[in-house]
Formats: sequence, structure tokens, C-alpha cells
Amino acid sequence: MKKLIRNTTYSSPSLRLPAAGFAIISCAILAGCQSSRSLEKADDTAYDIVGSKQEEALGRTEPFRIETPAETLRRRLIEAQGLQVSGAASIGTDALEPPEHWPDDDLLLRRPADEAPEDAFLEETAELSLVEALQVAAANNRTFQSQKENVFLTALDLDLERHQFRNTYRGMMEGLIGTDQSTHTTGVEGTAEVGMDRRLESGAQLSTRIGLDVARLLSSPRSSSMGLFFDASATVPLLRGAGRHIATEPLTQAERNIIYAIWSFERFKSTFAVDVASDYLRLLQTMDAVRNAEANLERQVENRRRSEALYREERLPIIDLDQARQSELSAQERLIAAENNVERAMDNFKVLLGLPADARISLDPDELGRVSEIVLERLGETPVIQPGESPEQPEYRDRNGGPLEIEERRAVELAFDHRLDLHSEHGRVFDAQRRVVVAANGMLPELNLTGNAAFGERRSIATATASDGHLRPGDGAYSAGLQMELPLDRTAERNLYRESYVRLEAAARDVQDLEDRIKLALRNQLRSLQEERENYRIQELAVRVAERRVESARLLLELGRPGFRMRDLLAAEEALLSAQNSFTGAMISYRLAELELQSDLGLLRVDEKGLYHEYEFAELEEQ
Repeated sequence: MKKLIRNTTYSSPSLRLPAAGFAIISCAILAGCQSSRSLEKADDTAYDIVGSKQEEALGRTEPFRIETPAETLRRRLIEAQGLQVSGAASIGTDALEPPEHWPDDDLLLRRPADEAPEDAFLEETAELSLVEALQVAAANNRTFQSQKENVFLTALDLDLERHQFRNTYRGMMEGLIGTDQSTHTTGVEGTAEVGMDRRLESGAQLSTRIGLDVARLLSSPRSSSMGLFFDASATVPLLRGAGRHIATEPLTQAERNIIYAIWSFERFKSTFAVDVASDYLRLLQTMDAVRNAEANLERQVENRRRSEALYREERLPIIDLDQARQSELSAQERLIAAENNVERAMDNFKVLLGLPADARISLDPDELGRVSEIVLERLGETPVIQPGESPEQPEYRDRNGGPLEIEERRAVELAFDHRLDLHSEHGRVFDAQRRVVVAANGMLPELNLTGNAAFGERRSIATATASDGHLRPGDGAYSAGLQMELPLDRTAERNLYRESYVRLEAAARDVQDLEDRIKLALRNQLRSLQEERENYRIQELAVRVAERRVESARLLLELGRPGFRMRDLLAAEEALLSAQNSFTGAMISYRLAELELQSDLGLLRVDEKGLYHEYEFAELEEQ
């Protein structure tokens, strides 16, 4: 609501001073407009829009809130583990000291605490399963939060565009006290008026105003008068700016932008969940490499002790003993490197989750077993190779190895149907086409049909002695006409028109580029899935062969077989360590290849908690 209160001014021929009564009324009205519920109303509006657009864009709705939890795992870890922070902002905005004139203590709304490990474990080390890691990332990762806020802000933009076609109200109050030195009269006058504006979807604009004037003389003769007035105007475009498709184009674009924002957020959730799962499982792989390195070090220590005993019995030359000692030192070095790799990977993973790098967390070691069960269910067990047998030549182009190893053409069809980012790019082509239409309309002459109506009487200090005014439509002033602006200079509009065609071509190229990149990614993913499947089988066999080789080498060394040297045992154990690490890596790579392919197909759905839901394989096979 607009406030017009004039400060004290000295001018000729009149003197005007502030009117305290009108000032107090105006301030009270303005204070009432600043309701503490304004933020809640904005939230309710935006969330209603997001909910309705989720149904339109995704065919489903899910909870959506941008307020961060009152107690995130990041915050709880900082407080429980006494982690270093640089300031209150590291804890959360609700921990900030309000500055002077802060509007409301309740403006920072918070949701309940996020799902995280029990507080009893926070002071030591919080253990996270893969499911918990996905939930923590959704609640704490800054990019995830920014993506949600982008959807929210786009919804507010849509509400603002819708507001352009609603009834909008305005009001004004003004109070004056003045002296007219030429007539030696002093008086007060006040004006209060309200108005309504409405923009129609056809492009027409309507405006109405009704007001009240009060004037009273303070000098002789004392008299007062009241005036009433009303006026209305209408403008209807006939050429430039005419038509629903032109007038509502900003609203149409805002409606489509919220759909794009929801689609973009869904695509982000899918790729982000795969990134979190990938980092989690790769971190488990590095931890498994540490366990393998520890077991290898134990074997090398045993080999060195056995070598020393055989050397004392003069059954082993000094060179073999030195090889055993050197192999033990190399195993120690490998273990130290593996442990450092785990620490580096863990720090990076904590940052990805949105947690402090110095927080103490651990991963669920049983998660690796669950991955093994899933892969075993997908691929089955690799046949055991008996001594003296040779494995069959693997069929690298066999597309029936796993449930997601589908035909390339079928994969492309699924991606074209389900990739929301591709749908967005196609939508932007249509947006660009509409902008061509709007730009072409801007080249037209501006021809408007106008109409005005005004009746009533105004009052001021100069007319304070007149009788009260009345609203008499019969005594009003009315007009109607045509207003035309010839298109003598349309340089800006001409350039905008040409630019719209250029942007249309660019939008079409964006579709082509994304389409080609989707095909390329799918071809590579299908190849990778086949490769990882066969690599998994090979590495599984390699571990079995390496274990048998180590057992045989150790037995031959114990028996003192002629020609058998310590280096043969060391080589066998090195091969076993390599095979164990490679097998874990192959198992995880196959699992991640499945998740990445589902994401590239647009089939991996992620809920509001950040948890992914894989596509039903049986449903995929039936299609």
C-alpha cells in the first residue's frame, strides 16, 4: 500500500506541514501488511504449484520441502565430535545472531531432524549403510539443496506471472496542512483512494479508481467539504500485443519452466544417487584392498620366517631369503599406500555427502556382501574349473548375460521415452517457435482501442467552501477512441525477430546434440556392461586359480622340490593379491554399470529421501 506523507516544505505561495493523523493511519496499515505469515503464504503457494506440476510432469507426487532439517547429520557430528568451525554459519542459519532490525525470529523454518545414525554413535564413529549415505547426501549435500531451491524459486516465478492476470489492488492515503498566502487561508485536506487493475488474457488492460477527499479551513470562515470521485479506463490492443497467445506468453513460459525445473531435478537426483553409490562402493573396494594387503603382509611375514628356517637348514639359498625379505617390505609399503588411499577416498566421500572432512564416520562392511549377492543373482555362479581343464572361450558379444543387456535399438527407444532432459530440450524447441511468433507480432503497428470514464467531484483547500460532492454518472466525462503508433522505426524489433530464428535453430541443434550423446552413452554403457560381466567371470576364475597356485607353490617349497625357488611362491602370492583386488573391482564395476545404464535410460527413479528404486527387470523383459 502506497504512503504519501509530505515533509515540511516552505514554498511560495503555500506552506505545507505533515498531518500526524494521516501519518499514523498510514503507518498502521503498512504494519498490518507486513504479516508474519507472508513467508508461510509464499511457501504454501509454491508448494501447491510444485505438487500440481509434479503430477503433470511425472504422473505422481512426492513430498517436497526446501527447509533444511533442524538437526542435520553435519550439525550433529560437529557438536558431538567437537569439530572445528569457522563461524555460526557452519552450524546453520538458525544459529546466526540476528542483526539489528531483524524482521521476525520465526522466519527460518526448519523440518525435523534428518534420518541418521543414533546419537550414541556420533561421539565415536557414525557408521553409514548405503541407504543411510543416500539419505544423508540428500539432506546435507549443498548442490542437492540448490537444485531443490531452483524448483521452488521457479514456482514462485510462476506465481508472479499468474498474478499479472489477477485483480490487483492499490491504495493511497495523503494528508496535508497548508497556507495559501495569496488568500490568507489555512486548512487541512486529506485524500484516500483505492483502485483495482486487471490484465486480461486477450491483452486488454482495465483500471478503476474510487476515492474520497476531505477539506477543512482552519482560518475564517471555518468550513469543510467532502468530495467523491471515480474513474475507469480500458486499453484493448488490436494489432501489436493482441491475442491470448501473445499476452499470455510470459505466463505460458513460466508454466513450462516449472515443468523443466522438476524434470531437471529428477534427472539430477538420478545421476547424483549413482555418484553417491559409486563413491560408496569404490570406497568399500579400497577398504577391501586394505584387507587383502593385510592378509598379503601376513603371508609375506610367514614366508620370510619359513625362508629363514630353511636357510638355517641349508635348504634355501641366501638369494631366496633376500627375496622373501624384500617381498615383506614391499607388502608393508603396499599396505601403507592402501590405507592412505582409504583415508583420501573417505575424506572426498564425506565432502560429497555434505559432511565435514574431519568428521568420523565409517561404512557398513556388510554392504559389499549385499553387492555380491545381487551380482550373483544377476549372473549366476561361474562354473568351477578342475585341474587340467581349460575354460570355454567367453562369448563377449553374448547379450543374454544379464537382465539389462538389451538390444541397442530397444535401449535407445527406452531412453527416448524416459529421459526427462531430452523431453525438456524438445520443449525448448517449441518455446523457441512461440518466441518467433511473439517477435513477429512485435513488428506490427500498435493500434489500441481506448476508453475512459470519470465522474464525481474533487475537493481541496481552495474548494473547501463548496458543498459536498456526489457521484453523479450523468454528469461524468466519457471518451473512446483509437490510438495508433506507426512502425516507423522497428530496428530493435527487427533484430529480435531475426534473433528468434537463430535461437530456434540453436534449440533444434541442442536436441540433436543431446540425442546423439544419449545414443553414444548407451552404446558405451551396453559395451561396458558386457565387458564388466565377462571381466567379473574372468576375475572370479582368476582368484580360484591363484589360490590353487599359492597352495601348490607353498607345498612344493616345503617339500624342497628341485628347481622350485622362493620367487615362484612370491609370484603366486602376488598374482593372488592382484586377482583378489581385481575381482572386487570387477564385481563393483558390474553393479555400477547396471545403475549407470538405468540412469542413462531414464529408468532409475529416486525419491524425496534420495533413495533410488531400480527398474523392475521382469517388466523390462516383457516390454
